[in-house]
Amino acid sequence: MCTGIRFCDDKGNMFFGRNLDWSVGYGQKVVYTPKGYQYHSEFLGDITPKHAVIGMAIIEDNKPLYFDCGNEAGLAIAGLNFPGYAQYATKEIDGKTNVSAYEFPLWVAMNFSSVDEAEKALTNVAIVDKPINDKFPSSLLHWIIGDGKRSIVVEYTSVGMQIFHDAVDVLTNQPGFGWHKENLRNYMNLSNPQPEKVTWGEADLKPFGSGSMMRGLPGDYYSPSRFVRVAYLNTHYPVKSTEEENVARMFHTLAGVAMIDGAAAMASGDFEKTVYTGGYSAATKTYYWNTYEDPAINSVKMSDFDEKSKDLQEK
Repeated sequence: MCTGIRFCDDKGNMFFGRNLDWSVGYGQKVVYTPKGYQYHSEFLGDITPKHAVIGMAIIEDNKPLYFDCGNEAGLAIAGLNFPGYAQYATKEIDGKTNVSAYEFPLWVAMNFSSVDEAEKALTNVAIVDKPINDKFPSSLLHWIIGDGKRSIVVEYTSVGMQIFHDAVDVLTNQPGFGWHKENLRNYMNLSNPQPEKVTWGEADLKPFGSGSMMRGLPGDYYSPSRFVRVAYLNTHYPVKSTEEENVARMFHTLAGVAMIDGAAAMASGDFEKTVYTGGYSAATKTYYWNTYEDPAINSVKMSDFDEKSKDLQEK
């Protein structure tokens, strides 16, 4: 399971982060795709990136399989688990721009500068169940895409392409985004002020302290619960100014929905945990990350890599 968020600083610069929750890692690393890299798509042929891309990925057959990534224009995307709902096209669809599921994050990030651009193009996209090889079957995902103005959620299901405006700038897993948004109406009572005292008969009742108006906020790891909790945390966090404050915001917010080993078992019996937390700052073009085993935050800037190189670069 996974959780993603997007927010902006007081100058409109986007910060975009995610938790990747699973029982084990995939050998993922920070991967930089330079503008000089020539990408070969199964359906679209050879593509020269319009934008350099940085994010967390594995490399297979000299192709970056991004879990999440951002570009120098300030657009970012993350894929989150969506089994039971995601249903890709079984083959290429005539008249559509056909994109394999595994390359979808890279295709978005290397081609578009804004959510508006991406959304316009996505209305004619078919996401195809074409694995990169037999080792890696297509992951069943949906995606959150964000920039400095807004975010959208992209779901490809039995009805085809669906694009949702994400007014709370968060995403978790199944069920679909439309259900999650409606479910928020069950939690309209939540707020962050400390209430005034009330009088019942002759008794003056005062709160024990802060947080009393948050009672009812889900605390479990179930996907609908994480959606409500991260939506509350993300929308109530005060707007910050500096890079350091906003990186702290990103990691603290995602820590509020991070999964602890041993707390929740999957159907296999393995326990889920937050394998890594990663995020992109459009303000400084920096990718930040930490891992379950090492909570210290690491960072690398796009400027640390060679933009003109023809090769993928790893950190």
